[in-house]
Amino acid sequence: METFGKITLHNGDCMDILKSLPDKAFDLAICDPPYGIGANKMTLGNGKRKIYRGENDWDKLPPPIEYFTELRRVSKNQIIWGANHFISKMPIDSSCWVVWDKGTGENDFADCELAWTSFTCPVRKYFKSWVGSNAKEKFEKQRIHPTQKPMELYGFLLQKFAKPGDKIIDTFLGSGSICLAAHNLGFEMLGIELDPIYYKAARQRLLYYQAQLGIF
Repeated sequence: METFGKITLHNGDCMDILKSLPDKAFDLAICDPPYGIGANKMTLGNGKRKIYRGENDWDKLPPPIEYFTELRRVSKNQIIWGANHFISKMPIDSSCWVVWDKGTGENDFADCELAWTSFTCPVRKYFKSWVGSNAKEKFEKQRIHPTQKPMELYGFLLQKFAKPGDKIIDTFLGSGSICLAAHNLGFEMLGIELDPIYYKAARQRLLYYQAQLGIF
């Protein structure tokens, strides 16, 4: 476990770590778990724009129901990407889904990505093009992860659904985009990543980003 300002990173199995946490230790969980669609094998579109695809066929199946039970136990509210692929595992219905319009245009790729939430407000939509030259942050040369999401998207979620002083958890850190947004907005958070290569890349990404902010 390592701490960088208000951001704590943990390279380990999220189920082991969740079981060690007390009830309602976090105000908000924002997670992007495996969807079970084989994203680690993508070779087209943004799927080919990353430094590493990961090992052990990590996107073969979504998490088990026990994961969602533990996540609800340790967090007061949750936002979970890709739940339309495993809706039968979600514990309750939701009136508030988040729609990320990816600006993909006319092609065979998904126009949007959906996130289930535990909130009761209306559906929320966010637009951020994530294709072509827009498929990475401006300060980076390369994507890290095949399901990497924009830092600005996480900033939108934190500003819309979190309050100042809230503690945030992400159990599938991936590229670490949420860490950059949490750092920008001053949130304390815990990020967990199982794969050591993704963990190292997300860690270095956060350190580089914090250093760049320090310079400017």
